[in-house]
Amino acid sequence: MNEKSLGGYFFMRHFFLAFIVIFSSSKALSESVDPAVAFGARPYIESIALSPDGRKIAYVTPSIGQASRVVVIDLADPSKMTVALASSGKPERLGSCGWISDSRIACGVYGVVNDGVGLNYFTRTIAVNWDGSAPKMLSTRQSGYAEYAALGGGQILDTSTGQEGHVLMSRVYVPEGRIGTIVSKAEEGLGVDDVDSVTMQTKRVVKPIPDAVRFMTDGKGQVRIMATADQRADYLTGVYKYRFRAAGASEWQPLSDYSSQTGAGFMPVAIDAKTNSVIGLDKLNGRKAVYRMALDGSGQRTLLYSHDRVDVDGVETIGRTRRPVAVSYATDRRYSVYFDPALDKLTQRLAKALPDVDLLDIIDSSADESKLLIAGSSDRNPGIYYLLDRTSNKMQPLFAARPQLSGFILASVKSVEVTAADGTKVPAYLTLPPGSDGRNLPALVMPHGGPSARDEWGFDWLAQFFAHKGYAVLQSNYRGSSGFGDDWYQNNGFKSWAVAIGDVTDSGRWLVAQGIADPKKLAIFGWSYGGYAALQSGVVAPDLFKAIIAIAPVTDLQLLRQKSGGYLNSKLVKDFIGTGPHLKEGSPAQNARRITAPVMIVQGLRDVNVDAGQAKLMVDRLKDAGHMAEYMEVPDLDHYMEDSSVRRDMLARSADFLTAHLPK
Repeated sequence: MNEKSLGGYFFMRHFFLAFIVIFSSSKALSESVDPAVAFGARPYIESIALSPDGRKIAYVTPSIGQASRVVVIDLADPSKMTVALASSGKPERLGSCGWISDSRIACGVYGVVNDGVGLNYFTRTIAVNWDGSAPKMLSTRQSGYAEYAALGGGQILDTSTGQEGHVLMSRVYVPEGRIGTIVSKAEEGLGVDDVDSVTMQTKRVVKPIPDAVRFMTDGKGQVRIMATADQRADYLTGVYKYRFRAAGASEWQPLSDYSSQTGAGFMPVAIDAKTNSVIGLDKLNGRKAVYRMALDGSGQRTLLYSHDRVDVDGVETIGRTRRPVAVSYATDRRYSVYFDPALDKLTQRLAKALPDVDLLDIIDSSADESKLLIAGSSDRNPGIYYLLDRTSNKMQPLFAARPQLSGFILASVKSVEVTAADGTKVPAYLTLPPGSDGRNLPALVMPHGGPSARDEWGFDWLAQFFAHKGYAVLQSNYRGSSGFGDDWYQNNGFKSWAVAIGDVTDSGRWLVAQGIADPKKLAIFGWSYGGYAALQSGVVAPDLFKAIIAIAPVTDLQLLRQKSGGYLNSKLVKDFIGTGPHLKEGSPAQNARRITAPVMIVQGLRDVNVDAGQAKLMVDRLKDAGHMAEYMEVPDLDHYMEDSSVRRDMLARSADFLTAHLPK
């Protein structure tokens, strides 16, 4: 028996012992579980991290509503579980967590508040011992004399400071003044501090800079790169100016300019301390490519990887130093290209050893990289987390990402091409109900949000729920999607709405032409921009879709422009949406009388991304036109509705809505 093979005895023994129990108990359980409950449940693992010594894991797992807990497990005795931190979700919510040291954890906290202009997110960073003791707020605290509220709480940049429990952290400083006294604090902007997470003793590393928005370290305790936001009068231009410091130096030198509007220019992603360089993204022939740039003042750049059809849009790192090890891109599915030979060989072996896993991610590692935390998933596998000991070649499963779905038969996802009216081949993903012949089915077109986003192959809880209910689901990467280069993105999905929505409606026609969809049972479902696309499809092709479901949709482009006022990025938002006839022609609320299909809209009232007034306006306009509009309002949730009970209700009501309005 070959004990060095990851596909051999050690791996398989651990795997089958763990999953025989899960499978035998979950199959019977799934028969009695409401599918809306199972598919709508938040993932069991929302964030997970491995301690530097590789002996403990900390993970964020959901509680009731939007609440979460940080649970710590000693891998030597997994029966010992400690709750280190908990949030109520009202409004504080837990984000991702990571280890500062073998005994201390840091977690991001966020929530939605009204900042005087409108709803906005706030963030803070908290540190706590693994057993829940000695909690500390690492973000700067504000007094009642602050001139304004700092919504951003900064972030941890580096834990490799050489001092136990210390972190390098970007922190926000706001000027303070006391009326009637000469006491004041003039510091303003984003700076970097060395913070002892236990005693809270602080040492200034980079003084606060008013227009600074980002700092990067080399993973070895040195701040090497800074980004500032270019600002004119009272608005941002969308250009970020990057500067760097040579090793051991304090002076900042120009590195690159990057435009968030066009994507032009070099955008640093990860610093490689070993080669004294930074790896980042820049355009090549209209598509993102990955380059390495020297940090010695020479400006020398080397192309690391490019693709002739899609953007190379990811740089993967490993461990506490965030050492860059690979680049990634997505064609029919996501692929990683490793430039670390050992990890390249390892991931190839893992791909052969892990059953039902087509997508692999190295989530975290011990400080010496001898132990790796790995996530594996596929279209029919929502995800499993594993711990790999590279010294002993032992690998064991830790958690299922969505244990509620363990006994459900999930659907395969197939990459297809939709032929648009002008002959363009539009990439898409087709999910068919398990066991179906794929003919004459009730069907959903499900456009993605964004619009500056794309769908990718893999598990999708929404598509899988509707496939379980018997629907064929088509998710197309319409023109206006990102990830396929400038020509495909065009002028974005609002300015070029006619092309984007044309691809969405042609996706519905393709389902019918292929014999997959029963034309009388064809509907559309979308979230955010996808909700906009669903409603606007009902405007331009009123006879195509027989029911429309829109979650948190944009419905009026002019209103979207107006609501951006009062913020520094107002001009950027207005430029993104544009001006001209398309504001009215491309707004479902302005053309509600043309929609004939019944409509269901779901909206959270704490939505920062899309003002709830958009949904309410659409419902009013539909009712004014004498059309059917079912409205589900969620008082305390934001754009993402991260509450299992709300998602359950949304899925159940959506399924009932389709059943009621599509013929039997």
